[in-house]
Parts: sequence; structure tokens; C-alpha cells
Amino acid sequence: MASPLYLTILIGPMVAVPAPKPLIDALVSAEVTVSAVGKSGFSLTFTLANNSPLQTLFMLTGGAPIPLLRVILVVTLGGLPQVIADGVIKHHEITPDAMGGSSQLTIIGEDLTAVMDLVDFSGLPYPAMTPDLRVLTILAKYAAFGIIPVVLPVVSPDVPIPVERTPSQKDTDLSYIQQLANDAGYVFYIEPGPAPGTNTAYWGPQVRIGIPQPALNVNMDTWTNVESLNFRYEPQSSVTPLVYIQEPITKTTIPIPMPSLNPLDPPLGALIPLPQKIEQIKDTAKLTPADALMAAISRSSQTSDIVSGDGTLDVLRYGQPLKARGLVGVRGAGTAFDGLHYVESTTHRIKLGQYKQSFTLKRNGLVSTVPVVPAVAF
Repeated sequence: MASPLYLTILIGPMVAVPAPKPLIDALVSAEVTVSAVGKSGFSLTFTLANNSPLQTLFMLTGGAPIPLLRVILVVTLGGLPQVIADGVIKHHEITPDAMGGSSQLTIIGEDLTAVMDLVDFSGLPYPAMTPDLRVLTILAKYAAFGIIPVVLPVVSPDVPIPVERTPSQKDTDLSYIQQLANDAGYVFYIEPGPAPGTNTAYWGPQVRIGIPQPALNVNMDTWTNVESLNFRYEPQSSVTPLVYIQEPITKTTIPIPMPSLNPLDPPLGALIPLPQKIEQIKDTAKLTPADALMAAISRSSQTSDIVSGDGTLDVLRYGQPLKARGLVGVRGAGTAFDGLHYVESTTHRIKLGQYKQSFTLKRNGLVSTVPVVPAVAF
């Protein structure tokens, strides 16, 4: 019986095309890491004989100052294709085999955020633009890479008046967008797909709503579909941010505590302990009330997750790749940890006839908020 698992590799400068047969035949393994926060990356390992054409194919970009050799990985499982990586090669590694007569070539790359981190645009002005408009302006430069922006407005906008101040960019496009996201309590990432060659650049709050993925089952005999799953409960990590706002007329400093309130990040646990610490956010009195509010929201969202879980699964048994940045149900882990969780990161490991994943789950409370979780995909 033929394996239902197929891996398609597209490669090329700017526009990726199907990889040549010698490259496919030499593939040993592929690994892709997807994270809800920060960069995602991939690595491909090939056998490298002394007379292999790969010696030339990958060394062509060895001294290039701008790494724009693009790689797209598409997994087809059960007839359904899914883009799991789209990025550029950053560097190569060769591991010689002194006894076997062949070596291994590993290429390591990052998602398309690497392209945004090449040129320093410090000093570029953005007059009368809120942070979301600045992000849209920056992302427009990368439309040639198939990047489609999805940018949400800030919670508390502060439109700068040009005669008073004009915001200007600091560092590269990637660093500046990430700084704007951090200041607003938002996240920024580029997600590949849905079609090869297209990507979604998301800048906005971390969304923890939507249709859950099929449940992860533990301790359920033949229904068990994970190889391991361990949970940690760390209530001491949660804090209540405290910001200070200066009243402009009397110059009175007003302290304001900021609870974790985000309509796009509802509680996934019914039992949420009160934060054990109150943390003062420094240097907020000199900010506008809107900027101080966003700083508090940012810190509150960063520390709200008190439950985390790490596990591994066989994708062929699970039935589909587990996607990061989405919800998934858990069954059989006990009353405290059953229910919906947010998938913060996944690592795909693909070899001939084998597809496994490791993953990290996050939640902001104990005990499920829903009576049941979906056991199969909708």
C-alpha cells in the first residue's frame, strides 16, 4: 500500500519551482519549526556524494550578501496539501563521513521575516500615522513575495500631530514592526499558504478563538493519539501590571492597574488564580494615556499563561498536521488540564514514511470551560 504522505519541495530565487529529481532523491529528512511568537524556520538534510550535483546547486549562493534562495515545503497527507514552510536559506552545513565515502548537507533557513531584516531603514518618517498604518506601509514593500497583510487597528490609537512629533523608523523593517507589536500588546508573524507562494503577514492581538483541531487523547487505550504529553502549572508567572499616568493640568500621577482583558483571548480555563505579583511598568508617566494603556495590555498578555504542556505525536496516527497558532482539545489528562488549549509552537520532523511532531500548549487557567471538545476534524 502506498504511503499517504508526500513532501513537495519548491526552490528558486524569488519564485520557487519544483525541485530537480537529484535533490528529491538525496533528501534524508526535513524539520520545520513554527512559533506563535517570533521567527519560524526549517532545515533540510541531504546525502552529499562527492559527484553529487548538490555540490554546485547549493554552493552557488555561498557568498551572496543577500540570501534570496527561496524554499517552499508542501506536505500532502490523505490527499490534502498543506504549506508548512516558506522562507529563504540562511546558511549551509556539511558533515563529512570519513568512512562511508559520502557526506550530509544540511540547509537551514528562516521564514520570509528574514527578508525584512536585511536593510536598515532608520530615520524613515511616518507623519500622522498610527502604528497599524505604519505596519501596512512597511509590508507593502514585500508584495512581490506573495505577502498579504492582515493588520488590525490598535486598541487605543494615538494619532501623532506632525507639528508636535513625527514618528520615525528605528532599525530594519522586521525590528520596527516587532517593536510596534510589543508596544501594543500584539504579535507579528508570517504564516505560509494557503497556496504555495502566498503568505499571510499578521499584525494584531494573539487570537485564541476559532474552530478547535481534533482532540489530543492521552490515557485512552486505543483512542490515544499522542506519544507523550506533560503539563506544568505555574501561577507565580502571572502579574498585574501597574502603570502611572500624569494628569496634564495638575501634574498628578495616577496609578492604574491593568487586568488581562482581551476579547480575542477569552479564558480557556474556568479557574484562573489571581496574579501573585503587581509589577510596575517603568517610564509610563511621560507617555500619553493611550501609549501607557497599550504598554500595560502588552505586559498583561505576556504573563497570563499559567498552564503549559509539551508533547509529541505521530501525525500519521493523528490524521493531520497539528497547526500552531490555533486551538486544540485535550482529553484524558485529568480534570485540571482537559479542555481547550492554545498551540504555541510545533516542530515537524519528516523522514521517509515517517511524520512526527513535537508541540507546546498554553492556557491561562485550570479546568475546562467547555463540556466537550471535538474528537475529529469538522
